[in-house]
Amino acid sequence: MRRFAETEDLPAVVHDALGAGCRITGVDRLRGGSKKGVYRVRLDGSAEASVIVYRWAEDENFWPGAAVHDPANPFSSASGLEHFLTAQRKLDGLGARVPRVLLADDSRRRFAADVAVVEDIDGGTLEALLETDPGRAAATLDDLARTLDLMGRHQAPHYGKVGLLEKGGVARGSSCEQLVLDRALRHLEEAAGRDTRIKAARNRLDERLRELAALVTPRNEFGLIHGELGPDHVLVDPDGRAVLIDIEDLMYFDVEWEHVFLDLRFNERYEALARPGLDPQRLGLYMLAMRLSLVAGPLCLLDGDFPDRKAMRGIAEHNLREALALLP
Repeated sequence: MRRFAETEDLPAVVHDALGAGCRITGVDRLRGGSKKGVYRVRLDGSAEASVIVYRWAEDENFWPGAAVHDPANPFSSASGLEHFLTAQRKLDGLGARVPRVLLADDSRRRFAADVAVVEDIDGGTLEALLETDPGRAAATLDDLARTLDLMGRHQAPHYGKVGLLEKGGVARGSSCEQLVLDRALRHLEEAAGRDTRIKAARNRLDERLRELAALVTPRNEFGLIHGELGPDHVLVDPDGRAVLIDIEDLMYFDVEWEHVFLDLRFNERYEALARPGLDPQRLGLYMLAMRLSLVAGPLCLLDGDFPDRKAMRGIAEHNLREALALLP
């Protein structure tokens, strides 16, 4: 039985962040997180009407058999307070809008988890705004495009997680495209073991991945990418600015990897986020690799007790059909 944070668990950390005069009037565990708990804490007696508490704990991680983070692997999950703070500082320093950190606590004196208290951006997600107010959302999309351009132009001579490179480390692998190919082949194997349609097309998908990878030419500069930037990972502040969340996996990599995911998640609205100069060969390889990732990942998550099972099945089914449609 998983144990999530309750109202009585949070006063100490919230008081440390905002002062003893504030009173918690309610706590909501927000849906959607699969690696950390995200809680909206409503307050009285504070300048802040509410704050968000992030809680990194084993009970909050729904990925079955989650491996220990390998900092040298750009695709290894970087969930945790240290990764969050590193990414927050980097993005804030560049001028990208991210939630302000009010408190970061890795002492584990409150409970057996690292926690952070951050500002609550109460404008909702860009995903919701695109549905309810497309006109206002267009301005936020423009701001997101500026943020993406800022990140993409902030380049490094090596790829890898931001924290790893800041410490002088070296990422695993010989190139971004080889890492993507190797990862896609693993995802193909995992998906083939869970779905008969992928199993039947396995050899053709394997061959197509290798054909696309062979077309990619070397590169020696890499932009800053979020890695999983859908409209649900963008909040909207009162000024209409795009606020990036779930930033722990921030890394230097081929920006085409970011843009393939943006294309998938924003659909017809991606045109507002597209940028010139993207490599079509990388886009071809990365699109098929991303589709296979979005089949294998959700199917793997369903091996455990992730609660929103219908949504995960839907993601896997949609991307399975799209992956097969990319075969010549």
